[in-house]
Amino acid sequence: MVNYATAAVDKASVMRGLVSTKRVPLGSEIYNRILETLYDEAAALDERRFDDWVAYLETDLVYTAPLRLTRNGPNKDRDVVRTMKHFDETYGSMLMRTGRLAKSAWAEDPPSRTRRFVTNVRVGESETAGEYEVVSYLYLERSRMDNPENERLSAERRDIWRLVDGAYKLARREIILDQSTLGMSNLAVFL
Repeated sequence: MVNYATAAVDKASVMRGLVSTKRVPLGSEIYNRILETLYDEAAALDERRFDDWVAYLETDLVYTAPLRLTRNGPNKDRDVVRTMKHFDETYGSMLMRTGRLAKSAWAEDPPSRTRRFVTNVRVGESETAGEYEVVSYLYLERSRMDNPENERLSAERRDIWRLVDGAYKLARREIILDQSTLGMSNLAVFL
């Protein structure tokens, strides 16, 4: 029987999703600033302050959500398909999308009411100085029109946050959705 209180922690399993092996400790200044940035980013999106959210984005941004499949047999661990995506965005396409949403995009007229919950944040130092690999869980509640049933979505986000002029900017985000068949009417919101 394994004594979990004294068992050695497998660093690879703790760092799942992070490429680096140098973890930024919980409660450190870097960890707290990145966590605060994630919370502020979620609030900007929930409050539809798209200009504020775009300020968090780097100009070389890559923002993707690959498809997830349900597989059986020996391939069951390879359920994320990165050759097909729900979306594959850049900084330019994000400017276009946020501009359209601010003016009234058909899919978001009237706008959804959203609440993003960011949790299980793990931060690791990247091989590139000033960049941090951040894995977080996202839970999104979305209310549409007068529908009494909210739509829900959960995902793991794998980010690269870059320190630029004293602020953290999002350079990469891969969103691994937990659902293989989405229960949302559309993905017109940002994750």
